[in-house]
Amino acid sequence: QVQLVESGGGLVQAGGSQRLSCAASGSIFSINHMGWYRQAPGKQRELVATITSSGSTDYADSVKGRFTISRDNPKNTVYLQMNSLKPEDTAVYYCKAQLTLPGSNSRYNYWGQGTQVTVSS
Repeated sequence: QVQLVESGGGLVQAGGSQRLSCAASGSIFSINHMGWYRQAPGKQRELVATITSSGSTDYADSVKGRFTISRDNPKNTVYLQMNSLKPEDTAVYYCKAQLTLPGSNSRYNYWGQGTQVTVSS
C-alpha cells in the first residue's frame, strides 16, 4: 500500500516562510512527477508547482519567485519552500505523486491527505 504523508503546515504571518514536506512510502517501483496543489475555501483545487524525476520544475504564476519545489529521490520526498507568504496563499496544500508500482508498466496518481496553511495579515 502506498502512502503520501505531508507535514509542515500551520499558521504564519504574512511575509513569513514555511516549508512543506511530503514523503511517499510503500511498495513503489519508481516515482515520476511530484507536485503540490492547493485548495482554498470555495475554490477549486489548483496547481502550485511540479517537479519531474530529473528535476525540471514548473510553477503557477501566482507563486513564481516566492515558492521553490524540490525533491530528494532516495527519500521519495518532495518539498515546497514558501517565502513571502500572502494571505491569499491560505489553503489546504496537497502533494501528488505519479508512481509506477512493482510489476506494472502503468502509472498511478496518489494524493496526500492535505495540510492546512494559514497566512494571517
